Amino acid sequence: MNKPSDFRTLCVHAGELKDTKYGGSVSPLYPSTSYAFNDVDIKQYPRYFNTPNQRGLSKKIAALEGANECLIFGSGMAAVSTALLSHLKSGDHVIFQDDIYGGTRNFIKNEFPKYGIEYSFAKGLKVVDFKAQITSQTKGIYIESPSNPLLKIIDLRAISELAKSESLWTMIDNTFASPVNQKPIEHGIDIVIHSATKYLGGHSDISAGVILSSKSIIEKVFESAKNLGGNLSEYTVWLLERSIKTLYLRVQAQNNNATLLSNFLQEQDWVEQVYYPGLENHNGHETAKKQMSGFGGMLSFTLASGLDTKKFLLGLEMIKPTMSLAGVESTALSPRLTSHALLSEEERQEQGITEQMIRFSSGIEAIEDIKTDILQSIFKISR
Repeated sequence: MNKPSDFRTLCVHAGELKDTKYGGSVSPLYPSTSYAFNDVDIKQYPRYFNTPNQRGLSKKIAALEGANECLIFGSGMAAVSTALLSHLKSGDHVIFQDDIYGGTRNFIKNEFPKYGIEYSFAKGLKVVDFKAQITSQTKGIYIESPSNPLLKIIDLRAISELAKSESLWTMIDNTFASPVNQKPIEHGIDIVIHSATKYLGGHSDISAGVILSSKSIIEKVFESAKNLGGNLSEYTVWLLERSIKTLYLRVQAQNNNATLLSNFLQEQDWVEQVYYPGLENHNGHETAKKQMSGFGGMLSFTLASGLDTKKFLLGLEMIKPTMSLAGVESTALSPRLTSHALLSEEERQEQGITEQMIRFSSGIEAIEDIKTDILQSIFKISR
């Protein structure tokens, strides 16, 4: 059989471990933390990211993103922090997209000063906004597209070309898109990061993160990763591999629900604005069409003034008002109180994260049931 290349087949079969003893259908689990060291090709150790389940899953995720290599971490922030710290030292400068995940922004603000690392935030999404921040000490550019929670879109190819012309590396948080909808490496981005807790895991029951890139870059990341100790447990690696087998099916259903829901919300007089790159009136729609094969399962919207967001969230009966995102169940939250709670109020206002904003993660339920639940909650708080 020829090596499969279709994304759907890779989700199921890439990197799977063969049960050569019993012929089981799923990858066997190797939970050992201690392996032989005499006369072996690989000295296996969990913190070295090279145990059987880690290596198998790394191959699967790398195949899905079109990357050469992958490392798997215990959380998305473990991946973000390790990727950045492995590429920066005291005196270096890095440019960040302004509207990034609140946890990433908090890490930058609180940890970079301890290492003497300089940083700045681009004042917009265009190439000129990033170019204006370049100094003689700049080493790289970090972006997030679609962004959390406003679903802003940045031109990956344009940023990549700018970085290459200035001999800078590029990193992207590709969590919101997932490899189903966007493959940044195809657009010239050097390093791709995911909070695998989200779409790759997809069932709201594991925490994980991944870094993907070329062999040489991953080797560089590994030198820091093995010291920082952010590897994932073997059992959770095994669960993540199981989850990715349904990634394509889940995300396609979530894409569809988000598209239908965003169009529905646009028609409601109790909604002021909807943020979804699949909408033609979204500022990044044309760019998203160029670089995404689907617009994702995430959207945000702002309730009309006078409506209580907390009461709306508590009034939901099927949709879960919980933190995190991308599970098979629909969830909704206030970014102001969760994902971006660590930002100052001034920073939130600058990014447009208001008290009226709801971030919505589309699940795989029937769209009519999602709409019905939203409407019954709105009805309760409007009486």
